[in-house]
Amino acid sequence: MLDINNIYKTFNPGTVNEKRALNGVSLHLAEGDFVTVIGSNGAGKSTVLNAIAGVWSVDSGSIMIDGKDVTALPEHKRAKYLGRVFQDPMTGTAATMQIQENLALAKRRGERRTLRSGITKAEQEEYRELLKTLDLGLEDRMTAKVGLLSGGQRQALTLLMATLQQPKLLLLDEHTAALDPKTAEKVLDTTDAIINKYHLTAFMVTHNMKDAIAHGNRLIMMNEGKIIFDVAGEEKKKLTMRDLLDKFAEISGSSIQSDKVLLA
Repeated sequence: MLDINNIYKTFNPGTVNEKRALNGVSLHLAEGDFVTVIGSNGAGKSTVLNAIAGVWSVDSGSIMIDGKDVTALPEHKRAKYLGRVFQDPMTGTAATMQIQENLALAKRRGERRTLRSGITKAEQEEYRELLKTLDLGLEDRMTAKVGLLSGGQRQALTLLMATLQQPKLLLLDEHTAALDPKTAEKVLDTTDAIINKYHLTAFMVTHNMKDAIAHGNRLIMMNEGKIIFDVAGEEKKKLTMRDLLDKFAEISGSSIQSDKVLLA
């Protein structure tokens, strides 16, 4: 479903602020893979995700989604292949529009616009049933403005919107980092349920080692723009946080200094 072949990315080349963010990254995700990606600050996690999304182009290498070469496609043309949930709960929804209107926008993404009525009764019922799966009571607040929702409610809604059309690849960019622990757990449980329901391929960047171990069937560790550890299946299930810290020190030759990683 995703083939990344030897991609490089340097920011501010030729200046004193030059930074090699990706250094020959190659990665293959089979259909249905749920990969969690960890690493210290500046390791290249979000850079890879943004390269997949087309936020910026890579210097060299190629990116393919479901057999389609998207390396040269701009961000808006890749959108039909992707669903994305951002770190900031305020991103990904229209705050001044109703819950049902946000869902309708997501449902009709990529379709031709017509002059037909905004939301049909059948669509309202569909959205109501979808919202029930979140167990947040939003099915009784469909006409409420999204801006009135809590961060956790908004992220859960964004998850629904990002997966309504069952994207080829779901990108999760530290989507629980801004939430309190209890709410983050609820959103992660919802993430698992949606991914399993639609058999989606997912790529989740996180700073939280516990979450990286507990979710998904595969875990990748990055450092200095490279993938330094890749584990899946039964081996991943046996991992502990201590194992990951030791593995990082063994492979990279240094310890993880980021307080955000150690305290997560």
